[in-house]
Parts: sequence; C-alpha cells; structure tokens
Amino acid sequence: MTTKTEQALIQKAFQERMDEDELLNCMRCGFCLPSCPTYIESGQQEAQSPRGRIALMKAVVDGLIEPDEDVERTLSLCLGCRACESVCPSGVRYGHLLEEARDIIAQHKKMPLPVRLIRKFVFAGLFPHQERMRKATALLGWYQRSGLQTLVRKTGLLRLLPASFRQMERVLPDVPTAKEMKNRPHRLTPDGAVKKRVAFFAGCLMDTMFLATNDATLRLLQLAGCEVIIPPSQGCCGALHGHGGEKEMAKELAKRNIAAFEQLDVDYIVTNAGGCGAFLLEYDHLLKDDPQWRERAAVFTAKIKDISEVLVELGFHQLPLRVAPQTVTYQDSCHLRNVMKTATAPRRLLQAIEGVDFREMQDADRCCGSAGIYNLMEPEMSMQILDHKMDMAKQTKATTIVTANPGCLLQMKLGIEREGLAENVRAVHIVDFLLEAAEGAQAEKEGTHLRQTS
Repeated sequence: MTTKTEQALIQKAFQERMDEDELLNCMRCGFCLPSCPTYIESGQQEAQSPRGRIALMKAVVDGLIEPDEDVERTLSLCLGCRACESVCPSGVRYGHLLEEARDIIAQHKKMPLPVRLIRKFVFAGLFPHQERMRKATALLGWYQRSGLQTLVRKTGLLRLLPASFRQMERVLPDVPTAKEMKNRPHRLTPDGAVKKRVAFFAGCLMDTMFLATNDATLRLLQLAGCEVIIPPSQGCCGALHGHGGEKEMAKELAKRNIAAFEQLDVDYIVTNAGGCGAFLLEYDHLLKDDPQWRERAAVFTAKIKDISEVLVELGFHQLPLRVAPQTVTYQDSCHLRNVMKTATAPRRLLQAIEGVDFREMQDADRCCGSAGIYNLMEPEMSMQILDHKMDMAKQTKATTIVTANPGCLLQMKLGIEREGLAENVRAVHIVDFLLEAAEGAQAEKEGTHLRQTS
C-alpha cells in the first residue's frame, strides 16, 4: 500500500523528472495499439496501451490523479518491448518515459522487507559482481550434475516453488563448470587476414550461464576475419537495473563498461544479446545529464553493433554453411529489433544456410513474453503472450526456432515444453546455429576430401 506521504513524494518527483515535452509529443493517434501485447491480451484495455500509460504519467505530473497502486500496477504490467516506438509517427521515446517512471516509484515507495532484501541481493549483491555470478552459476551446475536435480524432480520438491519458477527450472541450459568460466580469453586472432578489429561485450549471464553461446560468438568472429579483444574489467550492462527502477546503479555499471572499452582502438563493440545491446546503445541517454560522462558515453554507443550485422558486413553469409535439412523460423528479440533496428541481418544469415527451409513466423516481431524477469514477476500475462507466440510458431511447422537473446531463448524453450513439442522442436540462439552450420560445412568438406583420397 502506497501511503499518502509516498504518493506526494512520487508526484513531486514526476513533476521534476518526467520529460514533459516527450509526454506532450504523444498525439493519442492510437497507431501503437495494434503493436502492444498487453493491450491486445488485456482485451484492449486503454490503460494497458502505451497511449494509456503515457496519459496516466501526464495525469500524475498535472496532479489530476494520485500515483496509487493502480498506476503502479499498470506501469508494472508493461513488457517494455518498445514495439510502440517503431510505429509511432511522432517518434515518442516511450521506453525512456517508462524507465524514469518506474525508477521514481521504486525510489520513493517503501517496499515490504522481503522484496527489499531480494532486490538488494539481485541488483547490488549479485549482478554487478562477475565473480559472484560465476559462483552462483557453479552452484547451479553442481545442482544439475550431482544428481540433486533428478532427486528434486522425482520427489516433487519443486512443487514448493511458484509455478513460474518451476517452469523455468525445466528449461535452464546445462551450465559450465567453475573452471570453464574462469579460463576466459582476452584476445583472439582471426582465421586468416584481419578484416576488422573488434571488442566483445561478454555480459554477465552470457559469460556464465550461456558461456557456450559466447564461445560460439567468438569463434564466428574469428571465422569472419576479426581480431577480438575481450576486456576483463567489463561487467553487467545494467539493463536489469535500468528497467527495474534502479537507475543510479545502472549508471555506475555504464561508467564501468565505458571505462573498460574506451581505450581500445576497435571498429566495433560487438554484442550477442539483444537486451544487453539495446541498453548499451542508450548509455548516451542514460548519462545525458552527467557532463563528465556524456561525451564518453556517446563515443561508446557509436561503436555498438550486433553480431549479426557484423557477420553480414564481413560476408560471413557467403561462406560455406550447411546443416541437416530442417524447417527454421526466427523470433525477433524485441530490443534488437525495436532499439538496435536489427531485423534483416539475422534472416539473411539464416537464409544463406544450405539445408534450411526458412519460414517467416506471423507476428515474429511481437514480444514472446520474456522481457527480462517479466515472465517470473508477471507469469499470467507472460504465458498468455507465449501461448499466442507458440500458435504462430506451430503454423510454420518449424523444427528449429532461432532467436537472438537469452531471455527469449529460455521463453521459447518453455513454450516448446508447454506445448509438448520437445521431441520434435528445438530453440537455439542464432550464433550457436550459425556455428553449427559452419562446422557442418567444414565436416562435409573434410569428408569429401577423405573419400577422394581413399
């Protein structure tokens, strides 16, 4: 329950911090409505649309309504997918408004003690510290490999957890060992001549739980002709903090990453996770009011580029690529598409692979319902959105669903499990699939050579 004192503080902060020009920029035209998953899934409730949420923010600023639980709930239910921005004729930066509003509420409302402890552990105690991330992942690996996971599943102990957590436990990847996570390279040379010198943003979850995908990314960059620098002082991008009402922590993480990369003489800073890449790309906005970091952030963001764009630029799709015959569809990462504006490159790469029957999914650009930790915090709406996504995926008859973000990948795996399709359908990150295709072509070449020489 938000007290009257807290509401007054929130309203004052809205008046001081919300960008009123951006709020007024919304013309209420409604072009955003068909692109908003929560508007559609809520039965077209106006309050669950971008236009409706902006109207609520403006009403709080103008003192027409109080920032009560209903306002907070409406803002919390937004996925933050930013699909509305891609269709907005006025160019409203809705994502920036949403992040600011959530941060104001989080910083001025006293949350229950358990919530405060969890937030402190996650935002301050875990994600900013890569060594702690490694230890937590190693603990998960022990759970998976020791036989405890099998025991827990057989005894039904998982039923003690909320349904959303039980579902996620089923689709977690096999995580690396502590030794594998520690032995990370800092510089890699290309196969052949150097075409580009790039830096790689390794991330936090990507360099622990999804370490194999990071390794695949580095290998693809080598095959494409890149010298790769991986600065060891980098860390979490801060997206989870920025989206979750911890903006000051996000700023500190941004500064750490800018400092880690800014002395490197590289053409690009390459990312392989749509959510991370989009947040990195907006460090200049995050630090726009900091005169000491504003220009440094702008230089940093100018070099951010998704792995798929780099590979296409370097002609990777023209190399021999082969997989066993299969039907493939692609699920866009919302932030990769709507913020980084990358949608064509992944499809071009997939369509270049021999053995791929590529079929475009209807509503591929619509959010899958993952949205960071949204699927854990808002499981009912998330599963509604996922059910629609799986209906669209099944229509393609795809046996492989490719995506470009770890959260989307887990969500699509969850959808496959929920639909009972695990024996016939898989979900895979695009870089893992591309490496599979490159290695498949190489294996065929070596096999042909052996047959010719025998």
